[in-house]
Amino acid sequence: MSAGGETEALGSLVAAAPAPPRRTPLFATFAAALFSLGGNAIALVAIPIIALQQTGSPLAAGVVGVFATVPLVIGGAFGGVLVDRFGYRASSIAADLASAVTVLAIPILHATVGLHFGALLALVFLGGLLDPPGDTAKTALTPDLAALARMPIARAAGIQSAVQRTASMLGAATAGALIAFLGPMPALLVDAAGFVISAALVLLFVPRGLRPGAAGAADGPEAGAAPDEAGSRGFVAGLRFVAHSPLLRSIVLLVTLTNAIDAAGLTVLKPLYATEVLGDPALLGFMVGCFAGGALLGSAVFAAVGHRWSGRVLFAACFMLAGTVPYAAMALQAPAPVLLPVLAVSGFAAGAINPMIATAMYGLIPDGMRARVFGVTTAGVAATMPLGAFLGGLAAEQLGVVTTVAGCAVLYLVLASSPLYLRAFGGLHAANAAAAAGDD
Repeated sequence: MSAGGETEALGSLVAAAPAPPRRTPLFATFAAALFSLGGNAIALVAIPIIALQQTGSPLAAGVVGVFATVPLVIGGAFGGVLVDRFGYRASSIAADLASAVTVLAIPILHATVGLHFGALLALVFLGGLLDPPGDTAKTALTPDLAALARMPIARAAGIQSAVQRTASMLGAATAGALIAFLGPMPALLVDAAGFVISAALVLLFVPRGLRPGAAGAADGPEAGAAPDEAGSRGFVAGLRFVAHSPLLRSIVLLVTLTNAIDAAGLTVLKPLYATEVLGDPALLGFMVGCFAGGALLGSAVFAAVGHRWSGRVLFAACFMLAGTVPYAAMALQAPAPVLLPVLAVSGFAAGAINPMIATAMYGLIPDGMRARVFGVTTAGVAATMPLGAFLGGLAAEQLGVVTTVAGCAVLYLVLASSPLYLRAFGGLHAANAAAAAGDD
């Protein structure tokens, strides 16, 4: 072979060599989610305490829960459409900055003209409306950024879940400490700062113009479709996709029903339990933090080895342990030294649930539909949360917190065991395997 031929051959090999992994965008997105979701966790602890301090009424706390969860349905329904239209990066940045403004307005009003209950409800509603588009944008980015980083999607989903759990743990613990020493209003200042940092991370480190399929996402019926092509079908296309998938449909229904119970627990029952049974509102932060800490460990274990056994039995077992046991412990009026470890163990089981769901969804959803379908599922799983929060407040006011959490434990057991006997959940293992095959 001539020298020129060797040079030409070498040039072809260099041109064919794959680009080196780019891990910074993926981990910057994970860090952004850590700060934004950590801010949400702070608000989740601080705002119910503010409502209880202002009114002293469990029903009022339930109303705040309604105003916090109704916008999740609206934002989830239209968030996917907006994310597809304006892009993942821009949507994430805009949502985080707008959330920072709405959160910051609460302590500013409290320190100046006074914070009326109606104004608190309005700001909580507006803040909740902005969360789903930002969260959807970051979630939809994950497969493409994982491909840039050359990371298996199951591992990326596990890390993503671990980040979510870490954010809940750190945010709740931060809120508990700040409320104990300074009160709930300073906690919201930290919340707003977290959103600003999240927006800055995406702005500085996530590349512009990243589109579905640009980083080599898995093949599918519409793999590589342009966002506008998928977007032209609107929200209805995502809804139709979920409706035609037995597994997705069953997952959304299960999470929708259990989220109604969890909404009552987070916005009403756990704040009341910390205040009335344990006698210290600041313990709410540590209750949420212990659960999130256990979930963080569970997510890490699942990311390392647990995905090998993904299936309906593990899914149901984790759901029952994560949901039934904490409410049963509260129904028995467990003191803090007993309840906090119980919450940590239950959180460990919960840590595997979201990665199993996310990995299955990545295996089922084609690229061009990703933001749309995630938006639909966000709206779907949040649909009953306002009703759950309201009924939780009403039941606690009429029946008492202990009786109400006992009923929640029974309902959770019935719902969480359903994957064991509903045939649709039999496809869970195959969907996770399809996502893993897309990494090869």
